[in-house]
Amino acid sequence: MSAEALSLWLSPPVLGLLGLCVGSFLNVVAHRLPRMMERDWWTDIAHQLSDGESFKRCFGQEAPKALAATAGELEKGIDGLAPYGLSTPRSACPACGHQITWYENIPLLSWLWLRGRCSACKTPISPRYPLLELLTAALFAAVGWRFGAQPVALLWCAVLATLVALAAIDWDTTLLPDSMTLPLLWAGLVAAAMGWTVPLRDALWGALAGYLSLWSIYWLFKKATGKEGMGFGDFKLLAALGAWLGWHAILPIVLMASVIGAVVGIAMKLTSGLRQGGYVPFGPFLAGGGVVVILAGTDRVLGWIGQ
Repeated sequence: MSAEALSLWLSPPVLGLLGLCVGSFLNVVAHRLPRMMERDWWTDIAHQLSDGESFKRCFGQEAPKALAATAGELEKGIDGLAPYGLSTPRSACPACGHQITWYENIPLLSWLWLRGRCSACKTPISPRYPLLELLTAALFAAVGWRFGAQPVALLWCAVLATLVALAAIDWDTTLLPDSMTLPLLWAGLVAAAMGWTVPLRDALWGALAGYLSLWSIYWLFKKATGKEGMGFGDFKLLAALGAWLGWHAILPIVLMASVIGAVVGIAMKLTSGLRQGGYVPFGPFLAGGGVVVILAGTDRVLGWIGQ
């Protein structure tokens, strides 16, 4: 591809349009992936309940017959479920079941054309959908501005898209799926090994520092209070960011995540938006800190915080 063509296709406006489309898909991922995980968990539960040998090893006695009966009922129910994945079934209105047509699924434009309501039952469609599409578009355009018309820009777009999806899922469910954090980690190490990002040594130490830093805080907090202050998914997410950005980016990411988290937490408290128990998942703020460091650079972020 010529330099002129590359400059066009990887320009901020074109990447922004790509971001709108990717953002639409991220809405699907954020909604469906946790439900897909739940199905897998119930399948695992059914298998465990039916494992009499495992029960005997654990409890030292024969498994009650009721467990096998329950396992059978679960397996029967799971087998009777309709296929469910990222592409199946077609998107539909949760209120009336109206299947979304292709022209009702155009990123941003369809929401505006429908005036934020289902075309069949007029139930309001959450503004979160177009906002996430706009956010992804803005981030992709920012990548084009930050990295220029280079193929590596597409790589960073993929990283930011993954961070957006992880932030949305964690905000909704307090889950950071291994099916996303671990591939992000390994992809960061591969990208470093290929010479596309930071030196491989920095990526390896970044992954280690990212994981162990939060792991240490987790255990210190648990020993001191008897409570769990964060989940293991946070460790894996920071490890993945360390693999992409290097060990020297860990402190700026955590500091920026803390600043963003404090601002959002205070705003939610003032508006009575805190959930029951007063907790706020840390994953979205880690993702936000990672986005800021990717787009602004480690030195600039440290300069902001040091002022």
